[in-house]
Amino acid sequence: MGQDAIPGTAGLAIARPAAAWRPALGRALRAAVLTRLGIWAAGVWAVALWGTAGGAWRYDPAGVTRPYGRLGDALVAPLARWDSVWYLAIAHDGYPAQDPQRPAFFPLYPALVHAAGAVLGSPLVAGALLSAACAIAAFVLLARLTELELGPQAARWALWALALFPASFFLGAVYSEALFLALSIGAVYAARTARWPWAGALAALAGGTRSAGVLLVVPLALLWWSARPRRARDAPWLLGAPAGLAAFCAWLALRGGSASAPFHAQDLWFRHFAGPFVGVWDGAVAAWDGARQLLSGSRAHVYFTHAGGDPFVAAGHDLLLFAFLLLALPALWWTFRRLPAAYGAYSLAALALPLSWPVAPQPLMSLPRFELVLFPLFMAGGAWLADGGMRRRAVVLGAFAVGLAVLTAQFATWHWVA
Repeated sequence: MGQDAIPGTAGLAIARPAAAWRPALGRALRAAVLTRLGIWAAGVWAVALWGTAGGAWRYDPAGVTRPYGRLGDALVAPLARWDSVWYLAIAHDGYPAQDPQRPAFFPLYPALVHAAGAVLGSPLVAGALLSAACAIAAFVLLARLTELELGPQAARWALWALALFPASFFLGAVYSEALFLALSIGAVYAARTARWPWAGALAALAGGTRSAGVLLVVPLALLWWSARPRRARDAPWLLGAPAGLAAFCAWLALRGGSASAPFHAQDLWFRHFAGPFVGVWDGAVAAWDGARQLLSGSRAHVYFTHAGGDPFVAAGHDLLLFAFLLLALPALWWTFRRLPAAYGAYSLAALALPLSWPVAPQPLMSLPRFELVLFPLFMAGGAWLADGGMRRRAVVLGAFAVGLAVLTAQFATWHWVA
């Protein structure tokens, strides 16, 4: 079969589209269907067995996550909890000036939910379908990018590592993770294959989805610098990465609000700059205190309110979050070893955000969701799994699957996960 060479990819040969994308699409669909069905079943089963946490109505007073009656609400339980309420509220009435917390949630995902909801008649269903479609797109792009960089076996196991990652249920929920992941992988894939207008456009859309989208300038700049030939005319497309954030800030200002509202909103969510990677130490201290509390039976732990008012639950959650941090560190090291510098630099910069701006009551809050969208970690993890034997893959992916089922059940029953 002939191949098309694409300039600026350092000699990388790209197969013709039909042949190149067919295996990735097949693998992605299999992984998506099997794992999403498992996630849905775990969530519905958990609600049927244990119901929902007491006082959950306080986090959704308008009932946007329970509009279908008892049976229907149980069926959508794994799809809409916690931050889903914020996205659905923004999809309904935007960013009113009297709610300064909303600008922490960027507009592209709720805007798409609003548009699709107008057609489907249900923003919740629209959000779930949008996330599912974006998750499939992200799986396909991850498989294709990993195959280009590390080969087909690494691509196969990278896909399953992402699909079974214990926090991957967020990719099917009414959250922006799936959209952001698809856009960020797409931007890097486009840059890797010298499609710079696409890279800039996708990076801009990612910046309109989450604040971390601005960090895509790191891998795009490094890929542009290492491209042969390096063309000056492609450099302006790097500005796409901060363009999404800038557009959101400008839009808020034009409406009479504050252009800095997305940053001030973080203060309302207890995030503060503590110093570069200080969150690592704070998270370790919180985990140590939590372990001592669980062993001693003391109820003196200062806990985050999302823990449901139980300090022992909060202590266990601090330990869980620290375990996710420990999981990310070797994956980051392996990323620098196995992939071009652009991938490791992006992962390090993206981890620097939550680890340098920790949450005061719970330093590593939301870390599993931050890790979920760091696709280079899964690419490198796929290579590590491919290099090992069947036992390594069975142990790691089996542990991931168990963790995924447990955290899905927690999420669906309105227990705080990330």
